[in-house]
Amino acid sequence: MRCLLSALFILSSFAISSFAAEPSADAVELYMKHCAACHGPDRLGLTGPALLPENLKRLGRKRAPGVIANGRAATQMQGFRDKLNARQIAKLVNFIFTPPKVQPKWGEDRIRASHVVYFPELAHGDATSTKPVYTADPLNLFLVVEAGDHHVTVLDGDSFEPIHRFKSRFALHGGPKYTSDGRFVYFASRDGWISKFDMYKLKTVAEIRAGVNTRNIAVSADDRYVLVGNYLPHTLVLLRADDLSLIKVIPVRDDFGTSSRVSAVYVAPPRESFIIALKDIPEIWELFYSDHPPRVFNGAVHDFHMAEGLAEKGMFPIKRIRTDDILDDFFFDQGYDNIIGTARNDKKGQVFNLIVRRKIADLDLTGMPHLGSGITWKRNGHSVMATPNIKAPYVTVIDMDTWKTIKKIETLGPGFFMRSHENTPYAWVDVFFGPNKDVMHVIDKQTLKIVKTLRPAPGKTSAHVEFTRDGRYALVSIWDMDGAIVVYDAKTLKEVKRIPMKKPVGKYNVYNKIHRSEGTSH
Repeated sequence: MRCLLSALFILSSFAISSFAAEPSADAVELYMKHCAACHGPDRLGLTGPALLPENLKRLGRKRAPGVIANGRAATQMQGFRDKLNARQIAKLVNFIFTPPKVQPKWGEDRIRASHVVYFPELAHGDATSTKPVYTADPLNLFLVVEAGDHHVTVLDGDSFEPIHRFKSRFALHGGPKYTSDGRFVYFASRDGWISKFDMYKLKTVAEIRAGVNTRNIAVSADDRYVLVGNYLPHTLVLLRADDLSLIKVIPVRDDFGTSSRVSAVYVAPPRESFIIALKDIPEIWELFYSDHPPRVFNGAVHDFHMAEGLAEKGMFPIKRIRTDDILDDFFFDQGYDNIIGTARNDKKGQVFNLIVRRKIADLDLTGMPHLGSGITWKRNGHSVMATPNIKAPYVTVIDMDTWKTIKKIETLGPGFFMRSHENTPYAWVDVFFGPNKDVMHVIDKQTLKIVKTLRPAPGKTSAHVEFTRDGRYALVSIWDMDGAIVVYDAKTLKEVKRIPMKKPVGKYNVYNKIHRSEGTSH
């Protein structure tokens, strides 16, 4: 998960260590009486999120009793300290952290039943002549995800004034994805809700629940399809981009029937395909969405064949690439020929070429890099990539011609997000973990030296930089309930403005995203 859950209050009197045990009949009874109405009798979620171990990892067993006792700020979750004692709360905690005996199912019937279109005229009508309801540059807007109270703010990237703020689904995950013109944007929540939002009309157009635990989504370059990757159940879900109606559910399993969670899905525009990383089997999948792919891989017999109109016929062929290891995360080179990936197991990174369909290089990446935050730029005539490391206090810089490490830039702690822009000489990286979580390093992209260390809010986590469309300003998030977006002049590195926000975990500039800037994630 790339975004942390909001801060939780813990009551020490509700420690569970003395009461942990297998779920009992009375625990189930307590759940059905106090929790099922909001979270579903099967724990898959209703108005409240799913209560399964996979969905609760960021919460954790130690924090859960406090949430049950006190409730959760800015949500419908009420506190139960006046209704339940410590032993009963401990039983509920043990129950919701116990995996169900049978893997949860969320199939076509339930997906279709969840589907709602709020504005059919925006989903199916001719939207090309519609103008925004505001005067700001629609390509220099930011969407700011405020996890503190589960809202999204539309921010003007010129005036740095909020234009609109709306309530989101609980725990958005994986970053919003824009259509190619920036008109529409799609969100995914941790518990599987996919939402389509109109950036011109400032309205939510449609929603559908595509899974129980969703990793992220991708939008095809032709704006026709949305692909959803799920942890639970082990599926890919393909949707129509216009109204989010279901096209098909694709079980994720290998030739031997072993099923897998989906680690990540991204679009590869030049290939007219989606690339999928799998959590539990050593394969990369490529799903083609073009109606007329010139050469399409037939996964069943493992050879190529000519095909026409496959997407129109609902076939969407998949090409499988076997890997040496599991891929948890990856990103593309700028040409979308290579995938740079790694497993979360401290082993080396790997480079897979999509043309020859095999690994072409190993990378010296052992600090658990956050490749979803990897960026590239030109240095001395060579393309280089750089990534922070979740477990090591340095940024790794690699030559993309030789795939050799150029430098490990020492930082004040492990980092999570790294960003830059074509029009700035600097790359910014946070120190997300440890005592220096309030630090933001600014690195010269040519000398590979830290030129300045900022502390935008001493004692509070600084993270996730994003630039305006022209690269003149860098926006930093303060991850706190009383947080802010801090705007810096990207040349002088001086603070320009501070905008109060409720834990703004991420912000996403329309222009940079749809033009696939080398300084941000795609």
